[in-house]
Amino acid sequence: MYKAKVNYKEFEIKKGKSPDVFFINGEEIKLDLLKLKAGSFHVIQNYRSYNIEVLGINPDEKTIELRVNNNNYTVQLKDQYDELLHQLGMDELTSNKVNDLKAPMPGLVVAVNVSEGQSVKKGDILITLEAMKMENTLKAVSDALVKKVAVKKGSAVEKNEVLIYLG
Repeated sequence: MYKAKVNYKEFEIKKGKSPDVFFINGEEIKLDLLKLKAGSFHVIQNYRSYNIEVLGINPDEKTIELRVNNNNYTVQLKDQYDELLHQLGMDELTSNKVNDLKAPMPGLVVAVNVSEGQSVKKGDILITLEAMKMENTLKAVSDALVKKVAVKKGSAVEKNEVLIYLG
């Protein structure tokens, strides 16, 4: 059994006895599926045709980006193990939350783009570090709150030195 969340709408999916039969929210669905090439499919269901293209897969977040008949969808999948972790209240333990940002190499802090108490989103630029005459932007790997900024512009840092404490 799987649970799929498609653009904020949830579905429960079970496999049928044959590979072309599924149960979606208890309703039997028969599909005629043809793989055209890697990441591209053609599906017929109830005499309706669908062209499906896989745009991207993020295994860490268990999401798939699909284009179905020129409409984009984000699908998040959960299996029975994800559901069990959720029921036990342990689903947050599986996230890769980082507690602090460390210098990946020795260098000089060129810019500090955040301040204490600020909320940051995954992908936000936190610090620019110059090393070997190259500027490197260090980004947040997950959503977090800046607890403490341990360096300032112009600081020389060593490899693995904590630059920002995140929580």
